[in-house]
Amino acid sequence: MFSEYKNLDDFKEANGYAIGETWYPRVTKIVGIKAKPALYHYYGAAASYKAAQEATERSAVEGTLIHEAVEALMLGKEPTIDPGIAPAVQSFREFFAKGHIRVTPEFVERRIISHDHRYAGTIDAVAVIGGVTGVLDIKTSQAIYRDYNLQTSAYMDALKNELAELQTRWILRIDQIQKCVRCGARRRIKGGREKIAVEWNNMRMRACRHAWGDLYGEIELQEFPSWQNDFQAFLGAKRLWEWENEEWLKKTGYL
Repeated sequence: MFSEYKNLDDFKEANGYAIGETWYPRVTKIVGIKAKPALYHYYGAAASYKAAQEATERSAVEGTLIHEAVEALMLGKEPTIDPGIAPAVQSFREFFAKGHIRVTPEFVERRIISHDHRYAGTIDAVAVIGGVTGVLDIKTSQAIYRDYNLQTSAYMDALKNELAELQTRWILRIDQIQKCVRCGARRRIKGGREKIAVEWNNMRMRACRHAWGDLYGEIELQEFPSWQNDFQAFLGAKRLWEWENEEWLKKTGYL
């Protein structure tokens, strides 16, 4: 049977965390078992699988740079900002100050563990927004996808007993785009891959010889207060992930 892992240590490192004497599967790996139509469309539209992989890897590097800069700002630090992500980070800086958002420092980039359901993960932050405490998860994607609800519900359940004041969760999407000064079409370049969004029935947009304005940051915040139903779906995904990786998990002693 084909395996993408060289050995048990490779599987464990790729899929989870060793915490003390115990190994736990990682939340993001568990959620990864779910089908992702948008990702399949992305690979299908790429020039080749290799080109898609290279763009994905470059995009991940850019996303990591934004995450690191944003987390430093939340902790009151002044990081060195890579010029390539400066518009996105500046937009976050303004949003963070204007929204009077507070974070708990010890819960920024914090490892969490669910002993009841045996998984672990790393949260971006626990924040207070508008007087309400919740999990804040930062994304650098082009949209807020429903998959994120599975991930954040796992964080909510793992933290519910530790933080009595925890009430909700937010997805904060940080991006940067350009607009055409002639027709208003949107251009996004991530991982070296260009995507232009036009209204399909707007012939002026479709025919336009675009002239792109300056790159600017874009912030989108969505709250998802009801998480219990999503958590049941997460547990279903976890069971499927365990089934898919049963032989490796038996070798780890997890099953």
